[in-house]
Amino acid sequence: MCCRYYMEMSPRLRPIVEAAQRSKLYQNNIARIARPLCTEGEVCPDSLVPVLATSKAGEKAVFPMLWGYHIPGISRTIANARLETAAEKAAFREGWATHRCIVPASWYYEWEHVLSPSGKTKAGEKYAIMPKGGDMTWLCGIYRMEEGYPHFVILTREPGESISFLHDRMPLILPERELSRWIDPNVNPHVLLASVLTDMTFEKAPSGR
Repeated sequence: MCCRYYMEMSPRLRPIVEAAQRSKLYQNNIARIARPLCTEGEVCPDSLVPVLATSKAGEKAVFPMLWGYHIPGISRTIANARLETAAEKAAFREGWATHRCIVPASWYYEWEHVLSPSGKTKAGEKYAIMPKGGDMTWLCGIYRMEEGYPHFVILTREPGESISFLHDRMPLILPERELSRWIDPNVNPHVLLASVLTDMTFEKAPSGR
């Protein structure tokens, strides 16, 4: 799963954040959204963040989007969608087919799931995770409109071997060369799954992060 990630104001991330701040979607809706755009730090569901998607002109662009779907009958915000069933479930299938996005992050967080003496799973140490050899983490998502504003969820899949001890899920992550194809509504997303990144580097998150 993925319920936290981190944005570091790096030379790679800064122009993306600034593009979201300049966007008409953000400028025209600041008062209605009543929350600031996240520019750096730890990000959690219900946050407003910069996201990459295809514009009406068919070009890659940056949009401010809210993290999480709100589905009738479910009280909590839905932050993730399972890759295996996204094409079938009513809440996600249109996004999977034509409204895909990329969530730029420095890294994402996961809590180690450990078995207690009673046999129940509990959260253990918090880890910061990113692709091995990379300087950015490109999280794959889908989006839809809710009350006239875009909301996204992050897709998850089975974990790579290097982090399977932490959790039985991880976010879907692509290399930078595939980003434009992922968000292109004319591309079948299944053809990109052979390129997903699963070899991760990880470390225990510093105290306070």
